Parts: sequence; structure tokens; C-alpha cells
Amino acid sequence: MLILVINCGSSSIKYQLFEINSQYTILAKGLVERIGLPGSNIAHKPNGKDEVVINKDLPDHRAALAAIEEALVSPVHGVIKDVNEIAGVGHRVVHGGEKFTRSILINEHVLDAIRENAKLAPLHNPPNITGIEVSQALMPGVPNVAVFDTAIHQTMPKKAYLYGLPIDLYHKHGIRKYGFHGTSHGYVAKQAAKLLNKPFETLKIITCHLGNGGSITAFDHGKSVDTSMGLTPLEGIVMGTRSGDIDPAIVLYLQEELGVSLSQTNDLLNKQSGLKGLCGKNDMRDIVKLANQGEEMAQVAIDVFCYRIQKYIGSYVAVLNGVNAIVFTAGIGENSPFLREQVLENFSYLGLKLDTAKNRANEQIFSTKDSKVAAMMIRTNEELVIAQDTFDIITRR
Repeated sequence: MLILVINCGSSSIKYQLFEINSQYTILAKGLVERIGLPGSNIAHKPNGKDEVVINKDLPDHRAALAAIEEALVSPVHGVIKDVNEIAGVGHRVVHGGEKFTRSILINEHVLDAIRENAKLAPLHNPPNITGIEVSQALMPGVPNVAVFDTAIHQTMPKKAYLYGLPIDLYHKHGIRKYGFHGTSHGYVAKQAAKLLNKPFETLKIITCHLGNGGSITAFDHGKSVDTSMGLTPLEGIVMGTRSGDIDPAIVLYLQEELGVSLSQTNDLLNKQSGLKGLCGKNDMRDIVKLANQGEEMAQVAIDVFCYRIQKYIGSYVAVLNGVNAIVFTAGIGENSPFLREQVLENFSYLGLKLDTAKNRANEQIFSTKDSKVAAMMIRTNEELVIAQDTFDIITRR
């Protein structure tokens, strides 16, 4: 069975085509960039072939998804003969609010609920919705499935997800912690249990999804019980361009004392802060290079980044009353042994011992055999989770 996975951004679309039966194969994957902008293109990679970059005018998402279909059936670099071979389309949807605790087949009621939740994720849900609507139009009759970033965190207890605000703001407006990156956190936590050869439901696991955006999640016996992102993806650790946790009075100060507008404040906190705000760069690879060259603020940015992660891990050790494994994933978590070591250097009190050679070789378990806590690096695969959920749902129809 062929499953197409779509991850729609405001001006980009990531996609993968899977063949799923008892096993899975990625037939093709790609990235469409600069939708609606000059210089739009598709980087398309068929399985077993070289990547091809197709430069094409793509004024909107409908044109972009049509171009993806053309790439998939191309006689030169395609992998299928007809788009009618696709049995289902799985969509990443960032915010499902409280209405969705699992992936679900999309109908009009589901789509209306996703639209309603767009107010909680105005940068993310609208392009997700566009991807769904265009897929439905281009492939009529093909089932579409929504896989939510927030769903796995719906197991959090009230003490974790409620803010210290008037309770009517929660009841009337849904203001609470929701959490994100749930597909990634759930995948790597379950993979960690498999590597440890123990049931997921018996373990206490802390997962660190560290990329340009980042979040930390605590799993207690198979359930997410707390996570660092909140009502929006702005809360939590310091990220590439996002501030993470700040004193909320800073927002009032910016607006009342400095005359910064609401839109300017939003831009500052989401796009001009974090690592970029501290040292002018948001790519950790560049920041590490600058720090090695003696740039003081680059080193400060690294220190702040690692310190905030340490604080969250430490607090989640307390929440869980212990921990069996600490797992790193995503761009920084998977590819920076140096930063993994920096983060974990403060956890020797847990009996955690690192094997630096294994860490620098990017082995999945890089703690010593006698370590009381497993230190792990697991490559995330959100697209596979979306494909598998889509397959499961449409085969149960």
C-alpha cells in the first residue's frame, strides 16, 4: 500500500512516499521551497537515484502539490505510474487542541476543529489546513489522515498543563499547555524502550528534541506527563530564533515602556530571539565554530542553551522521581556529540556515566555499561509515524 506523507509549511512542503505492508520502504522524498515566491523549486529524491532539483514557478500550494504529483509519476525520476496508486495521505497537523488525543481520519467535522485550533497555532495550522484541502481536491476519494503534534501530550495531568491564571481563561478560551513535537518524542521514546529491551510502559524516559525548534518531554510508564512547550511552541528552552521561557512582564515592558507593537513583539520573540538574539546566529554548527574561534557571545549562547536544557531535565527527573534513560534527537541532538556531553555533564549525581568514544561515534547508547541511567541518541522519524498511523487508520475503515 502506498502512503504519501505531507508536511505543509507557509512557503514549503516536505513529502515522502512510503510503501507499507509488513515492512516499509521509502520510494521517494523531497522538499518544495519558496512557494509563492520567486525562485521556487522542488528537490526530489527517488529511492536509489540521485536527487534532482526542479526549478518551477509555484504560485500557491495547489501548484506545489500538483508538481509533487508530477515528480512522483515522471518517466525520468518518478517512482509510480499513476497517482491513483496512492491509497492514503497522511498530514502533519501541529495543533489539535484538546479535541484530538490520537491520529484521525479527516472529514468536515475534523477539518472544522483543525480550523478552530488555528487560533492557537496561527503560524502552523493554516498551511496544514491548506495541504489537506488541496490534497482532497487533487486526489478526490483518497482518504486523508491528520497526525497531531499535540496528541501524545493529552495524557498530561492538570497540575502539568494548567497555568496560574484565572481558570475561566482555560474553560472559555482553552489557554493551557499543549506541547508539541509529540510525534518525534513518542517515536524516540518507544525506540529507546526497544533498545533497552524493556516494555515502554515500565520506564521513565526524558526525550530531548533539539533542532532549530526544541522541546523536552517526560514519559512516565508510557505516557507524556510534562513537556516544555506550552500553549504555543514559544515556551520552553532557548531555541534557534525563539526566546523560550521569559518573565511575562518583559512583554509588558516592551510594549508600554519601549513602544514595541504587538506584531513587533511577536516577531521579536519568535524570529529574532533565542540563539540568534544572543549571538547573531541560529545554526548551532556556526555557533560552535565561532565559539572555537574565541567569539565570547557564541560561547555564551551555547552555555545558555545547554543550561536551560539541564534545568528542564533536572526538573523532569524530580517529576518522574528518577529516570531510566535520557534521549537526544533531531538536528542538534542527533549530530552534536559535543553538546550532548555539555548537557549531560551535570547528571553524574544520577549515576550517569558517559562513554565519550561511543558518544563521538554517534552510537545509539553512549553511556557506559555500569551507568545507572542510559544516555541515548536516536534518529527521529516523524514521517514514518505519520505513514504508519495513516496505514493503520485506513486499513481499519
